[in-house]
Amino acid sequence: MNDPAFDSSALASSPLGAQGLTLAYGKRAVIRNLDLALPARRVTAIVGPNGCGKSTLLAGLARLHTPETGHVTLDGRDIREFGGRELARALALLPQSVSAPEGLTAAELIRFGRQPHQGWLRHWSAEDARVVSAALAAADLEALADRPLDAMSGGQRQRAWIAMTVAQQTPLLLLDEPTTALDLGHAIEVFELIRELAAAGKTVVMVLHDLVNACRYADHLIAMRAGEIIAAGAPSEVVTTDLVRELYGIDCTLLADPGTGSPVLTNLRRTREPAPACAVSR
Repeated sequence: MNDPAFDSSALASSPLGAQGLTLAYGKRAVIRNLDLALPARRVTAIVGPNGCGKSTLLAGLARLHTPETGHVTLDGRDIREFGGRELARALALLPQSVSAPEGLTAAELIRFGRQPHQGWLRHWSAEDARVVSAALAAADLEALADRPLDAMSGGQRQRAWIAMTVAQQTPLLLLDEPTTALDLGHAIEVFELIRELAAAGKTVVMVLHDLVNACRYADHLIAMRAGEIIAAGAPSEVVTTDLVRELYGIDCTLLADPGTGSPVLTNLRRTREPAPACAVSR
């Protein structure tokens, strides 16, 4: 199924989108004939049960997964037309699992974000140093610039990785499960940084398992099941008890957060009939 909110004319104003996108592993289709247009300068969360194709879709949007059919459009152009360095200046991706050499400091990690702006005739400059300092400030890591990543808390370390993508100076930022394995306090640190980046003009797309935080921190929600988009739009408009049941096989009571108005799930219980199983494994 296509994005229910999709309009082909929306691609003209969307910084990142797809038409007729099919992504497969071998002969098994994971994403099927999907149409998508992401809102600019907003936070979009992609949610759905394990194995429904969320991370595969993100990889396809980042040109890490070659489509079987259809195409991804970046700034109105087929993403396959971009050279590697040009793409790295337009789009930054932070995968779910990342690692760094032992002893690497926050500042050293963030400097890697400047690589797309380097070249044979352009080396480290005062502008690069300014951008790294600004990224440290954006992530509230100025006091920790020289601290090794392995001596940081989980939230600090994840903010450093996001700061590296900030130093890349791309208008688009794709994040795959940016709060995985973080406790509530550290997760909120990361979500607040993401909101600040969107307020500064970035378009952010993040894959999340946590529907409540997706509703709280995203402007736009994409709900997926079995490789298809089954709902898309503002969280307060698309999240219903029927959608939660279809996605996760649970019944619940929906309330509005008194502070933000975003949907909150309460009184959770398994349905008598389980939700349809996903047909994919990524």
